[in-house]
Amino acid sequence: MKRVKILILEDNLMTLYKIFEVLLKLTQLDISVVVLSEYTQVDKFINNTDETFDLILLDRDCYLGGSFHILDIEKTGPDKIIAISSVPDYNQDAIKRGVTLVIDKDYGQLDEFANNLIIEIRKFFDNQ
Repeated sequence: MKRVKILILEDNLMTLYKIFEVLLKLTQLDISVVVLSEYTQVDKFINNTDETFDLILLDRDCYLGGSFHILDIEKTGPDKIIAISSVPDYNQDAIKRGVTLVIDKDYGQLDEFANNLIIEIRKFFDNQ
């Protein structure tokens, strides 16, 4: 079984619940998960360390009023990131920084978001 490390930068509990439902379905993977829910944690625990991840789920806004886009995308690797903002312009900002995978999130349709997410995560790890 392949062991993978996933970083989730998300502060909405319902979205996190849906993401964890998705991860539970990925039985072919041994998953280690880190969740950061405040943008200030990104700089402290990720940007200024040697910590690496196989996949990063990147929202943008957090309740503190800052942005998860403080993430050093170039250091972590834009090819390891799925942008998951509910604001299309924010996902476009991630694309401008090299991110190629985007799943638009709609809080009114989180089940659809979860269905799209599992498809993309499976494809992501199948191609590795």
